[in-house]
Amino acid sequence: MVPALLLVLLVLVAPIAWLGWQSLFDLSGALTFSNYTRLATPVYRSAFISTFELSALVTGCVLLFGYPLAYMLSQLPARVASVCMIFVVLPFWTSTLVRTYAWMVLLQRNGLVNTWLISAGIIDHPLQLVNNFTGTVIGMTHVMLPCLVLPLYSAMKAIDPVYMRAAANCGATPVKAFWQAYFPMTLPGLSAGVVLVFVLCLGFYVTPALLGGGRINMLSMQIQTDVAVSGNPGTASALGIVLVVLTMIVLAALGRLFGLEKMYGGK
Repeated sequence: MVPALLLVLLVLVAPIAWLGWQSLFDLSGALTFSNYTRLATPVYRSAFISTFELSALVTGCVLLFGYPLAYMLSQLPARVASVCMIFVVLPFWTSTLVRTYAWMVLLQRNGLVNTWLISAGIIDHPLQLVNNFTGTVIGMTHVMLPCLVLPLYSAMKAIDPVYMRAAANCGATPVKAFWQAYFPMTLPGLSAGVVLVFVLCLGFYVTPALLGGGRINMLSMQIQTDVAVSGNPGTASALGIVLVVLTMIVLAALGRLFGLEKMYGGK
């Protein structure tokens, strides 16, 4: 295990330790805790709230669209499902920057979405779908959707159809059989996808920066501002350390609430 432990130490522990060390010094090199106390100001509080609010909302949207999609794919014949999975993984083959710019074109006032809604008579005037919270949620949901579908699809394909037939033979309705027999067996893949999406959203930068139009201040954007604009790496390091700690607290809370350790084989 020594090579693996050395790799973890080099790749994970050492950078975080370096950030923690750098966060304890100001611009003059003096030891201080002002970088952490500065995080209590309204600007940083707003960044924390926006980041966790947006991450939770995007995770909910991905779950809303991803679970039915994964279920539909798992019920298709193998050959048809393989073809459909190409469209799920296709976003991974395209740059996030390109996909974000594509959404900017689609969601702008004269874009395809507003044009179609007006032509269909659903709305009378173009909606403001970019440079705000709404556009950011739409773009991030599209980017994060495969991160939930892939592990969930793998969990669903591993479920033997005989369980559903057994539930039906015992008198369960299709809805009752789904919720009491099928859904619990998908929880390992579902929990893995939800955690992955939420954690990735916490550090997302490109899509909120472009689709948010500067009106959405994520923690990743605030870190970039501290380093590139304010020239204050100490505060940016402190912000990174606090984000890591908060992420670990959230994951520990999810483990307590939903028993994630047992789902992954822990005790």
